[in-house]
Amino acid sequence: MGKTADLTAVQKAIIDTLKQEGKTQKEISERIGCSQSAVSRHLSGKSVGRKKCGRKRCTTRRGDRTLRKIVEKDRFQTLGDLRKQWTESGVETSRATVYRRVQEMGYRCRIPQVKPLLNQKQRQKRLTWATEKQHWTVAQWSKVLFSDESKFCMSFGNQGARVWRKTGQREMPKCLKSSVKYPQSVMVWGAMSAAGVGPLCFIKGRVNAASYQEILEHFMLPSAEKLYGDEDFIFQHDLAPAHSAKTTGKWFTDHGITVLNWPAYSPDLNPIENLWDIVKRKLRDARPNTLDELKAAIEASWASITPQQCHRLIASMPRRIEAVVSAKGFPTKN
Repeated sequence: MGKTADLTAVQKAIIDTLKQEGKTQKEISERIGCSQSAVSRHLSGKSVGRKKCGRKRCTTRRGDRTLRKIVEKDRFQTLGDLRKQWTESGVETSRATVYRRVQEMGYRCRIPQVKPLLNQKQRQKRLTWATEKQHWTVAQWSKVLFSDESKFCMSFGNQGARVWRKTGQREMPKCLKSSVKYPQSVMVWGAMSAAGVGPLCFIKGRVNAASYQEILEHFMLPSAEKLYGDEDFIFQHDLAPAHSAKTTGKWFTDHGITVLNWPAYSPDLNPIENLWDIVKRKLRDARPNTLDELKAAIEASWASITPQQCHRLIASMPRRIEAVVSAKGFPTKN
């Protein structure tokens, strides 16, 4: 028969009090709902230092250290993979035990953060750009019309491989993964400023310089008209081939529009990325079944974005700049 639970501090205090009042051990045990032997052991001091109840731990500290090395070697292994390698090292145990030990070490199974891996030259360009913009005010950033394309997929359930990581290790290179392509998707172009968002453009086919200039003509200019009126603004886009083409540059010159110089591989600096995330989170609840339903859900989610949300994101630009400077050009959490 297994050992019963130890008396609590409250039960022990009650036993001592009732004993002083002259109660018998039987009366005390009935009063607090424990066995008479438990009362006797407490009063005699024999309950101190009793062995713990429960099964004996089936792994040793040495075995646990081996598992830690296995996890840290490759963070993207499944529980089955971890158990197999641990067994090969000489530790026979169940998947449940593997999971408990990994949890005890502080690791949690999470969806990995996706970030570009930048070389030294790319990081230096980001750092130089951030240093130049370090003293820009929120008012100056409010003059920028941010733009971007984003891909929306029909399949939202498949999150891909998971990664074992501890709290604070979201950005660790070992815990990052590359993007996953899904079928049944649409590409969308959008723009935002501190005053709100502009109209969306659903893109058909691949974007080249000619089709991108059509987007600028029919969607970017109306966005600027809506958000800035007759005021001057600065246009932002990334360094995609269609964006950096000579004919596209000529289009901006002909229309008298200033374009913000932008470092490559810098989605963490573009606040519109946060708006795409907001829209995609809402789509998880909508669960569209067709491409037409997907487009309608995207438009509805985009239209629900408020000017207040946009202003908060624009106001975060100085913080984003400081983060890039502090990280010496490395990707940061946007």
